[in-house]
Amino acid sequence: MKTKQITILADTVSASFLPFVRRPGRYIGGEVNQIKKDLSAVDLTFALCFPDIYEIAMSYSGLAVIYNILNQMPNVAAERLFLLWTDAEKILRQKNIPLFTLESKAAAKDFDVIAFSLTNELCYTNVLNALDLAQLKVKSADRDEHDPLIIAGGLISNCCEPLADFIDLFVLGEGEDIAPILANFLIEQKKQNTSKSQTLINAAKKFDFVYVPSLYTFEYENDKIKSFKPNIPDLPTQFKSAVTEDFENAPVPLKPIVPFTQTVHERVSIEIMRGCPGRCRFCQISYCRRPIRYRSVEKILELAKQNYHATGFDTVSLLSLSTADYPQLKQLTEKLHEYFHDKHVGLSIPSLRVDQQLKLLPSLVASVRKGGLTIAIEAANEKVRQIINKPLKDTDIFSAVEAAYTAGWQKLKLYFMVGLPGETEDDIEQIVKLSYDLAKLRKKIDGKTGQINAAVSWFVPKPHTPFAWLPQKPKQYFQDAKKIILQQKEKLNARFIQFKFHGIEQSILEAAISRADRRICDVIELAWKNGAKFDLWTECFDYQIWKDAFEKFNLDPETLAQKKFDTEDILPFQHLGGPEKDYLAKHLSDAMQIMK
Repeated sequence: MKTKQITILADTVSASFLPFVRRPGRYIGGEVNQIKKDLSAVDLTFALCFPDIYEIAMSYSGLAVIYNILNQMPNVAAERLFLLWTDAEKILRQKNIPLFTLESKAAAKDFDVIAFSLTNELCYTNVLNALDLAQLKVKSADRDEHDPLIIAGGLISNCCEPLADFIDLFVLGEGEDIAPILANFLIEQKKQNTSKSQTLINAAKKFDFVYVPSLYTFEYENDKIKSFKPNIPDLPTQFKSAVTEDFENAPVPLKPIVPFTQTVHERVSIEIMRGCPGRCRFCQISYCRRPIRYRSVEKILELAKQNYHATGFDTVSLLSLSTADYPQLKQLTEKLHEYFHDKHVGLSIPSLRVDQQLKLLPSLVASVRKGGLTIAIEAANEKVRQIINKPLKDTDIFSAVEAAYTAGWQKLKLYFMVGLPGETEDDIEQIVKLSYDLAKLRKKIDGKTGQINAAVSWFVPKPHTPFAWLPQKPKQYFQDAKKIILQQKEKLNARFIQFKFHGIEQSILEAAISRADRRICDVIELAWKNGAKFDLWTECFDYQIWKDAFEKFNLDPETLAQKKFDTEDILPFQHLGGPEKDYLAKHLSDAMQIMK
């Protein structure tokens, strides 16, 4: 790794870029609590990229944590790097301006490291677009010693083979403990003038949470993986996800950046627990982020106070996979209410699960703004819930919703998933009937009908879950299910229920990519070259581009999505952290027994 001169583009950006874009607030930086260092005075520079636009990226707490940790190191500077919306990208390309960071308006290609946070398979083309906008080659093999080290982290690292040709190094697991360790390692390699290729080898040998895909080769036999081997001796073939052991004292930004332009979430966000005691068999994060860890009430309260006084945000959000499982939730909400109620600061409690604890709802949420309560039910049938290992009882659902109405809630947002193993047409119809009955339940309280917003997604078999071996339902199944739901709504004249459906073709593509091996890299690159980007955005997503790209390589996304693996198969992601294969297979067997 070599020391490079970093090009500052501030004057060019001000004169030739900002006056011509629709929302310059996305690109100007300089917000309250931003951290800006002299890039020439540190030993290592990071450009931290969330591959989406400012409004989305600034709402992702994981990036803020790593930004804070790295900038606490006196010899390291980390700056933010986000994607440009289509109008701004056009200007950047027309004027041949390389993609730049927000803090210093520095060319990203001149940083030591560009590190991506990856949260969904449909952001992959954005990763390639970011590299190209930075005026870098998208494939690792085509970049040289003068180019930045390209790192990626986040949950997608646990199933990262579809990006193997583009990323130099993947970091598996949680970043709080390992970010400074990896940064110090890279500083040492840089001081020793170690080549980039040797730095990657040294990292692969030293850290079990590091995966360098270029150092490994797969052998294939038709559509199956025959073997997975290192290219040089003494390299591991099984990797582990890093775990933040002391979650209580794990670093948290005490002065979060206050955006200039409105973002998706503008609030004080405090992660109160990590991991989930539930083991929903479709949920990758619940299997890959273990064990369960909690922050104390005192620590959460202190963090919330400091964040509030540093930002002025008017909502405190308690983050976790299942906030209702926080063992001291009642005490925590009481303490927060006691401090914040006279400051007109509301409390947001997402991820509420319907169980016995949620019956305490009226006493738990006295200070929560009661615009709408979100509950993830997933399946409208109790047996299907047992199959997916989310054994909620209908009686508990109705008790909890009645408690919510009594506490002053007027609207409910319900999450359902269609295409789950063991599901029948009756179960799909029951989604409407359950939503209808829950809306009518409010009449017992105040004589009015509740308002229901029901979000319906399509089951995607995810890596490192018990359902990873199973096929996704065909496209026609989802299309028919959507018709059934809308017909049932019309039959019941349920105008007070609004259904929002996730894109079927987006879910098919997600399923096709998520369990694929690195042979799909060429498909992703071709789709990007042909215009695929912002695939998570409905207005930008073009399924035909993807179908054409798959066809070019004699593949089909729907065939891949519907692929069924055998339990003895070598899976494309089984070397990348996650639970033991036998453990997941036992879960799958248990689910199959319930289906009989």
